[in-house]
Amino acid sequence: MPICTVHLLSLTVPIHQFLSSLSSTSVKPLTIARVVRWIILPTTISTDRLLAQNIHWDLLLTTPSADPLPSKLQELVKHEWKVQAGVPSRLLTDFEAKNKRLLCPQSGDVPRLTGSLDKPRVASSAQALELSLELQKWIGEFGKAEGSGAVSMLNLLAFNPGLKEEYLKYGTEFAKSIGSKRGGNAKIVGSVIHGDKAVDQGEGWDEIALAHYPSIHHFADMLASEDYQAVNHKYRVGSLKDTFILCTTELGLENEGLWTSVAPKL
Repeated sequence: MPICTVHLLSLTVPIHQFLSSLSSTSVKPLTIARVVRWIILPTTISTDRLLAQNIHWDLLLTTPSADPLPSKLQELVKHEWKVQAGVPSRLLTDFEAKNKRLLCPQSGDVPRLTGSLDKPRVASSAQALELSLELQKWIGEFGKAEGSGAVSMLNLLAFNPGLKEEYLKYGTEFAKSIGSKRGGNAKIVGSVIHGDKAVDQGEGWDEIALAHYPSIHHFADMLASEDYQAVNHKYRVGSLKDTFILCTTELGLENEGLWTSVAPKL
């Protein structure tokens, strides 16, 4: 099973400068993304490395190997958190083409919103992956500022003993209906590799997932719905010992510049 590494980076230079240096190396990331916002914060695992120093994270790179970033890039990094995972080869086959289709969808690729946001189900907190008033407000502001471009949610998962199978039921329902009908696509999923803590920062996490949504509005439409929350609370919430979700927007390298996905029509 191929190994992929998720690199979460806080930079000492502007993003465009880092990407310019990245383009001159042999590193070919599967995904390059600008970090936007925490959706769910970790509560017990990796909190010191991720939260305690009040670090501002800038970039998320997913690379198709266990190799560290070249020293040329490390010189531009103030903080790094990384985790390695075994990813099924079927997910990586033609990944570039599949990801480009997701980020630059063709007519008919993007489903319409289901109407959940017309009368949203609102919770007091987003920690259980529900639409809180605070998250709802931010989504509205982000949607106005960023348009309707795609977002990718990085999920780190730690399962309660014996309950991974329950989470897998959630994953099945996500792929079958509750996520897919809103354009949700778990494009990278893998089991965390635990090893030398000096090298590997698995730190108790069990699985990674990078989930694509056509827009932040599609993500919100899912969270606000009764059908999603029924499955979420039945299978997902109780199965997790800890989790975090980080919202990102993917970027690319094109003539050493930035490009963003074409905004889909809702």
